[in-house]
Formats: sequence, structure tokens, C-alpha cells
Amino acid sequence: MTLKECKKEEKADREFQKKFKFEGSINVLTQMMVDPTVTEKRGGGKNLPLRRGEILDVIQFTNQEQILCRNSQRRYGYVPRAVMLHL
Repeated sequence: MTLKECKKEEKADREFQKKFKFEGSINVLTQMMVDPTVTEKRGGGKNLPLRRGEILDVIQFTNQEQILCRNSQRRYGYVPRAVMLHL
């Protein structure tokens, strides 16, 4: 990883912590897959866009309805638990 890429990731992580009021270090708890049968949805606000079969990093189990996740483009957002499958 180049220095430029590393700084870009650090900036994205700081923006995430500010937007979601997340304190502490960002640790991946597990990985989960978006249900391949679900309809794809565009993200908006604090929600992550959903793509069928996409593997997401779980950052935090926030409540019974939502999970805070990160996708492969290092974008963060909430995803409904109902559309997530364990690997």
C-alpha cells in the first residue's frame, strides 16, 4: 500500500468516526454476505448501498434491525439485518 492510499484510508476512517459518532478503533467483527435474492438498493444518508451477494465487513451490531458495515470501497453505512447472511 502506498503512502497516498494509506492517508486516503485514514481520512475515510476519520470521516466515518465523525459521521457515525463512533469512538475507539475500527475493528472488523465478522464478514457477512448480502442475500443474493434481495433487490438491490441505492444508499442514502447513513445507509450503505446494497448489491446482491456482496461481502461486507461488520463493524458493529447496532440494534435488532441494523448493522453498521463497510464495503469493499471502504464506504460505511447501516444495512438491515434481514438482508444479511452469515458466511
